[in-house]
Amino acid sequence: MVQDSGREMFRSPFSESVAKSEVAAAIRDVEQATSAEVVVAVRASAGMYRHTDYLVGFAFSFVALLVFLFHPWEFSIDWMPFDSLATFAIGTLASAWITPLRRWLTSSKLMSGNVKTAARAAFVDLRVATTTGRSGVLVFVSMFERRVDVVTDIGLDRRVLGPPFERAAAALEKALSARDPLRAFAAALRALGPILGVVYPHRVDDVNELPDEPQG
Repeated sequence: MVQDSGREMFRSPFSESVAKSEVAAAIRDVEQATSAEVVVAVRASAGMYRHTDYLVGFAFSFVALLVFLFHPWEFSIDWMPFDSLATFAIGTLASAWITPLRRWLTSSKLMSGNVKTAARAAFVDLRVATTTGRSGVLVFVSMFERRVDVVTDIGLDRRVLGPPFERAAAALEKALSARDPLRAFAAALRALGPILGVVYPHRVDDVNELPDEPQG
């Protein structure tokens, strides 16, 4: 299942119907090789980063104040409060709408923590843990942070899956920075199939308990 939600501050490569179909096809390919059930959830952002916007706004207003005080040109004192407020608003809006700037100025640790928290919440909300064998795999994609978190249910032992699975999970995140992120992501997603299939092979009596078609 592919779910795409959240306010999009930029165009996501996963938002088009053709793109969702391609990811859903990759999920079906994975599930032909393994008894695990794969769900892909896409979010525009995993957290609120308004504090970054305000810090940028403060920096703009502080620089403006220094200009007002030390520039040889004389500025009217009466207008300084309004000018400072205007530059604060400009800086805040610039951070809010210029995605690379906001990402660059936001703590990497904070973004990683937000993605992990949101991924686990989505794991519950999307009922990934409801499969009979507790073999659900959530691939959580957060576009603003450019991070992917792979959450597995208790029926899948990541220690047994080992380094190959962890490298495949890392490749999903790297795909978001590729020239063609959709195609790279679909290829990385398909790579999970053989790795999961070695330990948890597809069985004849496997029932597809989670829909593969795009949702939302």
